[in-house]
Amino acid sequence: MKNQEIAKAFNEIADLLELKGENPFRIRAYRRAAQNIESLGREVAEMSEEELTSIPGIGKDLASKIKEYLGTGRIQRLEELREEVPQGLTEIMSVPGVGPKTAKLIYDKLGISSIEDLEAYAREGRLQGLPGIKKKTEENILRGIEMLKRGRERQPLGKVLPLAEEIVERLKSIKSVGHISLAGSLRRWKDSIKDIDILATSTNPTEVMNAFVKMPEVEEVLLKGVTKSSIVLKEGIQVDLRVVEEDSFGAALQYFTGSKAHNIRIREMALKQGLKVNEYGVFRESDGKKIAGRTEEDVYKALGLDFIPPELREDRGEIEAAIEGTLPSLISVEDIKGDLHVHSRYSDGSHSIEELAHAARELGYEYIAITDHSKGLGVAGGLTPEELIKEMKEVERVNKKLKNFKVFLGVEVDIRSDGTLDLPDEILSKLDFVIASIHSGFRQSIGQLTMRLLSAVKSPYVRVIAHPTGRLIGERDPYAVDMEEVLRLAKETATALEINAYPLRLDLNDKYAREAKNLGIPLVISTDTHIKEQFRYMRYGVHTARRAWIEPSDVINTMPLKEFQRFLKKKIKKIFYIIMNSRAV
Repeated sequence: MKNQEIAKAFNEIADLLELKGENPFRIRAYRRAAQNIESLGREVAEMSEEELTSIPGIGKDLASKIKEYLGTGRIQRLEELREEVPQGLTEIMSVPGVGPKTAKLIYDKLGISSIEDLEAYAREGRLQGLPGIKKKTEENILRGIEMLKRGRERQPLGKVLPLAEEIVERLKSIKSVGHISLAGSLRRWKDSIKDIDILATSTNPTEVMNAFVKMPEVEEVLLKGVTKSSIVLKEGIQVDLRVVEEDSFGAALQYFTGSKAHNIRIREMALKQGLKVNEYGVFRESDGKKIAGRTEEDVYKALGLDFIPPELREDRGEIEAAIEGTLPSLISVEDIKGDLHVHSRYSDGSHSIEELAHAARELGYEYIAITDHSKGLGVAGGLTPEELIKEMKEVERVNKKLKNFKVFLGVEVDIRSDGTLDLPDEILSKLDFVIASIHSGFRQSIGQLTMRLLSAVKSPYVRVIAHPTGRLIGERDPYAVDMEEVLRLAKETATALEINAYPLRLDLNDKYAREAKNLGIPLVISTDTHIKEQFRYMRYGVHTARRAWIEPSDVINTMPLKEFQRFLKKKIKKIFYIIMNSRAV
């Protein structure tokens, strides 16, 4: 939890520095440090200063600030900045889409210092007339406020899950605890979470509850009981802990995992069979005898169903499939053989190609694709054609040193506003693996944004469309695009679509990923790694895929190396065949 607290503090420092108009490189350094700390696989509290400075983006100055926070619970520089910048300014800037210049303009000219006042002014059209603010600007501000309100109710999975897992690990260390598990929407891996549900068994529930409510991260205790307690963390997230009997753990886990719609169907099925299902077990209505409840498998078996994985429990056909014995064999993290969206130091990544290759191989992968940005994305250090040729030679050098592992050279090529790609075909044809994505113009019309994606799908060299809807959970809504049309053309051209595993993206979402599967469109699950610790984000993408009923055969990067190399050759032939035939017609 200290990692998230420090990352939050560094992001706030960056916000305040931006409001003051200070050095953009310093601002970017704080943001990069915050992101890298959030991505760590271990707690900064356990690291020495030397280990801290080995984290990409963390030098002696930022390492000392981390140590300062760990020792005192505060950072003096942050306290100073809070005094220098009016609180109202930072509140306005928390609205997605309201940058520092706009926030300062609104604050200085109109004295607006709260989101409530900002919303009122925007609804009344009273922001118009300020330099650069038009009706469309007001509409965007109102959309940002609505998104902020939603974000206060539900937070991104990637922010909540690490907190929840740390609480579970802490409770596991109590000797009296037996079984323990997350439940609710977290266990179903929904992309946004309202609160955290935890179930446990214990021979000493009072001991468990005492430890739970006394955790240092607790902001408020809402309820403390023998079998249930509720707290609010400093991050504003409510956590409910229930201690249940061993004989009812499976039934309680099934019940509290949900979803509500899934559980209603389960209870309806039970009633038709003369049974009753609740959090205590499965009971015969005729005599009240309990026939199942110790494990979830027993609960489903008692109803004549195959076990339904938590990710599928949304009443989207899973119960019918369980009755018929046609539930999918869902993909797992162990099925992934490589990562096909990885950034190196050549653009905005933090590691050399060789370092990334070794990190991926340690995870059991057989290959990665280095896909640094193209030249159009200047803020990310995008590469010119000449720099890509230089990177190609570097990949060749690294591959000569590796055994039983392959680095493919690719690019994440930008799709321009007119639909053209940011690099010429002459360069793209020389690369092993091209992915294409949109990084600007998110507020363009649905027609223009759709045209841009379709244009990239038609390219004979683009193998994957990366993060196709552009969303950032809690920060930016998906852009307006006709995904049905994109899916249709992706099927025709055998262009793969990415499930981007970065926790704030998870894009494609489960809805569109399932549509892609049903159409036979190949999928890729990639991490968009910028530091090697982010390779471990793969699980977020895999569980999003599981929610979409995805099996290993649906995903390109489950292929072993040799099969993947054969696939690369087949794909481009198919596209050329389709294009030539369409021209002939």
